[in-house]
Amino acid sequence: MEGTKKCSANYVPLSPITFLDRSAVVYADRPSLVHGAVTYTWRQTRQRCVQLASSLASLGVSRGDVVAALAPNIPAMYELHFAVPMAGAVLCSLNTRHDSAMVSVLLKHSGSKLIFVDHQFLSVAQGALQILSKTSAKLPRLVIITESGDQIATPDSYESLLATGNPDFEIIRPNDEWEPVALNYTSGTTSSPKGVVYSHRGAYLNSLAAALLSEMRSMPVYLWCVPMFHCNGWCFTWAVAAMGGTNICLRNVAAAGIFDSIARYNVTHMGGAPTVLNMIINAPDNEKKPLPGKVGVMTGGAPPPPQVLFKMEELGFDVTHSYGLTETYGPGTICTWKPEWSSLPREEQAKIRSRQGVQHLGMEEIDVKDPVTLKSVAADAKTMGEVMFRGNTVMNGYFKNQEATDEAFKGGWLRSGDLGVKHPDGYIELKDRSKDIIISGGENISTIEVESVLFSHPAVLEAAVVGRPDEHWGETVCAFVKVKEGVGSSGLSSVEVIQYCRDRLPHYMAPRSVVFLDDLPKTSTGKVQKFVLREKAKGMGSLSKQRNSKL
Repeated sequence: MEGTKKCSANYVPLSPITFLDRSAVVYADRPSLVHGAVTYTWRQTRQRCVQLASSLASLGVSRGDVVAALAPNIPAMYELHFAVPMAGAVLCSLNTRHDSAMVSVLLKHSGSKLIFVDHQFLSVAQGALQILSKTSAKLPRLVIITESGDQIATPDSYESLLATGNPDFEIIRPNDEWEPVALNYTSGTTSSPKGVVYSHRGAYLNSLAAALLSEMRSMPVYLWCVPMFHCNGWCFTWAVAAMGGTNICLRNVAAAGIFDSIARYNVTHMGGAPTVLNMIINAPDNEKKPLPGKVGVMTGGAPPPPQVLFKMEELGFDVTHSYGLTETYGPGTICTWKPEWSSLPREEQAKIRSRQGVQHLGMEEIDVKDPVTLKSVAADAKTMGEVMFRGNTVMNGYFKNQEATDEAFKGGWLRSGDLGVKHPDGYIELKDRSKDIIISGGENISTIEVESVLFSHPAVLEAAVVGRPDEHWGETVCAFVKVKEGVGSSGLSSVEVIQYCRDRLPHYMAPRSVVFLDDLPKTSTGKVQKFVLREKAKGMGSLSKQRNSKL
């Protein structure tokens, strides 16, 4: 694909065959997909995927073509992760929170030939096609995914298209393992979308690594809370197949549905951003249910605060923290637990668990480096640098954007944009995004550390910290807080929050202003949109100036 390149790798080349078919047949009569009343075995799933691949080929989809999908975690979305590559095409999973304008931009940029749309997002897709119709872009064919029993007046429905396929269709395998298997767009602007190109090789290796990271045994039961459109579900779409597992599809992620699914299907594994963990531990008592067994949870994104880890553990969840980017197929590191840490105090254990750890087996190398000299920082847990990756599970590059690709790989490493430190044992720990770090009076302040303290307050449900421009200090710490239900902002004052932080942090790191919100702005993957909060803080003006004006 245009605008991409390979990252360095030391692995012995694999034979150029895709894993997408093989795994689905291993446990042919195991349940593979469960969604409400719909249940498919692996034999049925493979047959449906082959037929759908055949149907795509009959519509003119060929090797290297892009097929888009706009759908939540439903069986059809899972099947598309196999059927599209079986047709030799590239799957482009779109964020379900995008509006019509953004979807139209991504459809045009990707050159998608088809778009599969869940009925829930039909109006968004139709709006996107209407916008595209006013341009010179060729419109993709629209295929509607309906719920079982739903009737929508169109011949282009998912099940109708699938039914026309040949069950004996010969799967189209890649000629080269570096051929693209998926195209995933990072969150960005409509003016410069970044499409991350995944290869068959990288997806294969990261899928197997994901199973290892989660300590999956054969035939796991996986609950889908991670959006399948996000890094292809952190590659668990394919990892669960490799292990012959059962996929429990959850259209809408809510605490009640999570607890119900775990109890009903004996879920063994799941994943989710720290916001999902927060949702679980703060669920009303009437929604919580005893777990039938230990449930392994992989979390990513911002390091989960210690209090969240404690409460998840008390409920029966075993949390493992991973870290990565869209550009690393999702998980790129794992905080592997050392037996000797089990004897440490709980607070210390929680701090260690929130580290990002070391690279997984599919990744060649991860390091914390000076972004200018590319020298590794001292392993003293203090010296900050930029986290960088290289290996087979790093993207091929950005689609149609050679300039951005070259910038991302400057010096032969993928630059993450994240700041971190390296501990004496080699484990890395994130301190902040380079754009999020607060510099106040010449001191670097990690927003992650401040947020961890805020989360430990018993009345705080969610918190995010950004820099507030200041005439005297340059920036001061501004905290945005959502309190737990029943508390209300009147029951928690700014003064109390600030003092709570000053009692637990160096005073220069404590917030100087606190804003209470009903909800923090988030992306569809649960990440707080700090650029929105930075704009709010900017609009508040300089705290020092306000104080001086009162003198």
